[in-house]
Amino acid sequence: MSDYIKSENDEFITTELCSPLPTQRVVFTYLMNAIAFGLTGLALIPLLSILWEIFVRGISGIKWEVFVKAVIDNGFGNAIVGTIIMVAVGAFLSIPTGVMTGILLVEFGQTNPITNLIRLITNILTGVPSIVVGIFAYGIIVLATKGFSAIAGGFALAVIMLPVIALTTAESLKLIPTSQRLASAALGGTRFQTTFRIVVIAAIPGITTGILLAVARAAGETAPLIFTALFSLDWSEGLFSPTASLPVLIFNLYNDPDPEKSQLVWTTSIILLSLILFVSIVSRLFISQKRIK
Repeated sequence: MSDYIKSENDEFITTELCSPLPTQRVVFTYLMNAIAFGLTGLALIPLLSILWEIFVRGISGIKWEVFVKAVIDNGFGNAIVGTIIMVAVGAFLSIPTGVMTGILLVEFGQTNPITNLIRLITNILTGVPSIVVGIFAYGIIVLATKGFSAIAGGFALAVIMLPVIALTTAESLKLIPTSQRLASAALGGTRFQTTFRIVVIAAIPGITTGILLAVARAAGETAPLIFTALFSLDWSEGLFSPTASLPVLIFNLYNDPDPEKSQLVWTTSIILLSLILFVSIVSRLFISQKRIK
């Protein structure tokens, strides 16, 4: 009797699964898909319009000469070099500090009140406007050294990058299974060895992704560099002198009446977007590799 009831239930379930959906549900599904795709396309229109406008106006100015000349000679080579230098300084200051902060938050101080305070401060830093960071760096570095410089700009970018790296590192470490920590401890590994030889190594793809996203954000910042690195029409004299950057170049020359300078702004926009897009694509590749593993 029980076998008969079981077979009847199986046959009923199979029939329900194989039978077509009611017309109302099919229409509702197609309607919701159409609305979702329509709203997605509507959201992409402003983005695609901006990209198209920048591409159309700036593509004619992409020549080899503009990459090796300074702004004063209608090029942006010094701005590219300045951007790379200041982002590198910011990365040099923020990556070790951010990674170690993330490790502290997850591995060594989960129940420590001081760690909770650090976590709160890190979360607050992610929402601080970049112009406020620029004013802070101005008061700390520029006033102390009595001059605008690439070091001051790099310091401001480091403050912006730091919370992104710290929080991304913390989230990446949380994704590592506890079983790996227990297995290392069972084999005699100390807390330090387990953290840096097992957990951190396993979380490298996620940590790298956070670093790249922080670099992409820093490369497009304008306000902090106006207060710290200022600008230079010619090649910078060193790390302790005013330094040009791509975002500030666009900000300073946008309303310039000179047609060559106006063309330079649009071409610089293409280069800056390409740089940020490249870093973002690399970070996505790291995420894909992490998912595959």
